Amino acid sequence: MSTSSVTAVPGTASILSLPIEGMTCASCVGRVEAALAKVEGVASVSVNLATERADIRSSGPIDRDALIQAVESVGYEVPAATTELAVEGMTCASCVGRVERALLAVPGVSQASVNLATERATVRGVAGIDALVAAIDKVGYAAHAIDGGTQVDEEAAEKKDAERVALKRDLILASVLAAPVFVLEMGSHLIPGMHHWVMSTIGLQASWYLQFVLTTLVLAIPGRRFYQKGFPALLRLAPDMNSLVAVGTAAAFGYSVVATFIPHLLPAGTVNVYYEAAAVIVALILLGRFLEVRAKGRTSEAIKRLVNLQAKVAHVSREGRIVDIPINEVLLGDLLEVRPGERVPVDGEVTEGRSFVDESMITGEPIPVEKSAGSGVVGGTVNQKGALTLRATAVGGQTMLAQIIRLVEQAQGSKLPIQAVVDKVTLWFVPAVMLAALATFLVWLIFGPSPALTFALVNAVAVLIIACPCAMGLATPTSIMVGTGRGAEMGVLFRKGEALQLLKDAKVVAVDKTGTLTEGRPLLTDLEIADGFDRAQVLARVAAVESRSEHPIARAIVEAATEEGIALPAMLDFESVTGMGVRATVDGARVEVGADRFMRSLGVDIGSFAVLADRLGNEGKSPLYGAIDGRLAAIIAVSDPIKPSTPAAIAALHQLGLKVAMITGDNAATAQAIARQLGIDEVVAEVLPEGKVEAVRRLKAAYGQIAFVGDGINDAPALAEADVGLAIGTGTDVAVESADVVLMSGNLQGVPNAIALSKATIGNIRQNLFWAFAYNTALIPVAAGALYPVWGVLLSPVFAAGAMALSSVFVLGNALRLRRFQAPMADASHAAH
Repeated sequence: MSTSSVTAVPGTASILSLPIEGMTCASCVGRVEAALAKVEGVASVSVNLATERADIRSSGPIDRDALIQAVESVGYEVPAATTELAVEGMTCASCVGRVERALLAVPGVSQASVNLATERATVRGVAGIDALVAAIDKVGYAAHAIDGGTQVDEEAAEKKDAERVALKRDLILASVLAAPVFVLEMGSHLIPGMHHWVMSTIGLQASWYLQFVLTTLVLAIPGRRFYQKGFPALLRLAPDMNSLVAVGTAAAFGYSVVATFIPHLLPAGTVNVYYEAAAVIVALILLGRFLEVRAKGRTSEAIKRLVNLQAKVAHVSREGRIVDIPINEVLLGDLLEVRPGERVPVDGEVTEGRSFVDESMITGEPIPVEKSAGSGVVGGTVNQKGALTLRATAVGGQTMLAQIIRLVEQAQGSKLPIQAVVDKVTLWFVPAVMLAALATFLVWLIFGPSPALTFALVNAVAVLIIACPCAMGLATPTSIMVGTGRGAEMGVLFRKGEALQLLKDAKVVAVDKTGTLTEGRPLLTDLEIADGFDRAQVLARVAAVESRSEHPIARAIVEAATEEGIALPAMLDFESVTGMGVRATVDGARVEVGADRFMRSLGVDIGSFAVLADRLGNEGKSPLYGAIDGRLAAIIAVSDPIKPSTPAAIAALHQLGLKVAMITGDNAATAQAIARQLGIDEVVAEVLPEGKVEAVRRLKAAYGQIAFVGDGINDAPALAEADVGLAIGTGTDVAVESADVVLMSGNLQGVPNAIALSKATIGNIRQNLFWAFAYNTALIPVAAGALYPVWGVLLSPVFAAGAMALSSVFVLGNALRLRRFQAPMADASHAAH
């Protein structure tokens, strides 16, 4: 949402706010204030260094560009901001092109993207909202700024509901009025007995008068919308689909009126009426619009569902008692109560209580997660059986759910590269159709059989009606909306819409090992006790010695003992032997822990564990040994364990036809052992963090398009270098700036899910575009009468209208199939590999 806007202050001059970058001290503030004060129309200026903002009070009209130039002239910048606008009145792809061109023509706009399905414009630059709204207004559409909050724009939702109700009412009225017209006219043509009945009862002329009255009502009441928008667009030389309908129905109606009331003006043999074409076309196109609006509502259901996950009320501790307040009034640091079965209202940290929380809406993982004091919880998740007290750590637009909603909205509103071609074609499509209709009219009039004028009119109207480019404009954005929404439900967030198109072309998936393939922290995985020793006693003594060390391996051993409830005995004479191990006296016994070379130097025979040591080495684990009073007591292995979901995820990637590469700082032997275990195709080992970018480049050169998967913190450069960067979300670090896709669960299965969803969505878009384009290019010649010379077939304008309405409904229905997309599952044989 742009911070640059003009707001009228009641009873005073208006105030304009400008964000300013580059100020570092009070003298910068003075320079900026002095520069702005010189601009014509400025009454006073207040520049705030902390908020990096200038508030300008005007005494008259101010040229915004002059303000920006004044700031830049003293060496500071007005940063580009992103403004979201709701645009009303767009009906087809050609409208999108017009609004985009109008916005790009506004001084200070660097980028503009308009989406027909979401009816939104996203504008990047330094232009003010007023200038943007005025530019849209000038080309015949209405617009208003959207607040960047997390609550759904209720005003917009109400307008949508009102539009749906109005369309339904108009559709019913048009259908009721058009039905008798259709029966009287088409019935007479199709059923011989019907024609005789009309002639013998009311008569032909009276039938035409009745059709005239009913059709006039259809066009004047439910059909008025097409003329109110279509003719002004035509006069601006920017025709849209409303213009096609308006011209087509007006031509059929006008011809019929002449035939009814002043037939002597028409050539002999051409006196006929086409009231049914005008009336039924309006009814059918309204039907298409109504079905379209209903389907569009369903495409944005993912966002609505996310918004509905927000609790409405929070139980907050204020002045020693619990009060219920709306969640938008919760403050940072507030203490909140969450009762069993309730949604967590905001992000927070548990201070009291123990419970299990269902986090599936964030991670896509169905198993509830245990929470106790110190655990983080996310707003929107569901508390199960226990009561929790938590301290609010993020509220309002900063909560994770709010971030997710914003990311999904951004992805739904974005344009894919594939859309650029569509936009170029549709911009010229409507004018081309009008020329095609004119050419059809002239060819039939000059070369057609008698009555030539009738044939010319009917075929020209059919061309106009069948070619409405609604389906083209909806083909891409509806699939993006449904695809990204489905992704969010599965815990896959597309931060950038382009990733949806690029991901399907990935040839290799490069994966960071630590925290991505593995849990990201060492754990005690193996503890085998020698004969004559007690497990609990050995673990207690070894952990006591290791408790003095800060090494991750030592911490893992101490954590294992703590988790098993083993108390650590007292320890004396701790000593670290560099490169070997550690020793100390515990409970009067000498305890030594270290690698095989340490044991050999002590003269401790480790031969009894030789087979087990080999197996551990093959699994990529480095064995340690524990000796008590000079006798071998245990073999210990600590490693960063592979996540349970990793093998199936890698198998699923292989099933999608992808190579999998692992990039790790581990030594080559350990890395190769893990790669063998998981069936990874290529290993790049012993890589320093800064070497990951070079590794990504090498893999890209070897295989082609690459997707890199990392944990999003130290992997930022590699995520940015890859064609598509996927960050494994830790749950709290959602908006990983360098990633294109965020996987909300810490689960690698999100990667094949994202790639399969990308393939499904782009496949869906291609089906839609094929239908929209092939349908139009194939049926325009048929409507023009191309089949008449060979088979004597003509396409009635009524059927043309039905086909046109059907094309939009088909495209929307096809896009909605993505709501049923299921994640690919690796079969057992692959996963075992």
